[in-house]
Amino acid sequence: MAKYGMVIDETKCVGCHSCRIACQNQNNLSEREAYNHLEEREFGRFPNYSREFLPVQCQHCDNPPCVKVCPTGASRKRKDGVVLVDKNDCIGCKYCIAACPYNVRIIKRAGYIEKCRFCIEFVEKEGKPACVTTCMAGVRMFGDLDNPHSEISRYLVKHKPKQYKAEINTMPRIYYKKA
Repeated sequence: MAKYGMVIDETKCVGCHSCRIACQNQNNLSEREAYNHLEEREFGRFPNYSREFLPVQCQHCDNPPCVKVCPTGASRKRKDGVVLVDKNDCIGCKYCIAACPYNVRIIKRAGYIEKCRFCIEFVEKEGKPACVTTCMAGVRMFGDLDNPHSEISRYLVKHKPKQYKAEINTMPRIYYKKA
């Protein structure tokens, strides 16, 4: 079985927010709701000034704290590594929100919690998440981490990108390449 993951190349991100908008459109989210966001960082002083953008979303962790604290089992990790929330089992207690160190879950009007699902409905039909296919700068790469011949696996071996907040031992399935 595939084990899905993503690489985000921070050096290519221009802060256009197309990933966020594609995700909002795909998931019928309002303009104030988002499963992913950009953290903008500024460095230096004028005229030696620069900015960088860090796209952040659910990291689909191998050691997901959100799953451990969910009292109903609504937050769960699939065999392919995708962490999902079953809205029918979610009681809206917000424990998963408190446990997530990435601040990427939202409360839906109906009272349940939701987050990035890696557009699993596309992936199950051999597609890619909307944030990947819409990015004009080619920032994101998605694929099977267990297939040594996949583009993402070869990229990981060659570039050795890092995991966001790796020190907290959630073992994220999203890797970041910095300059």
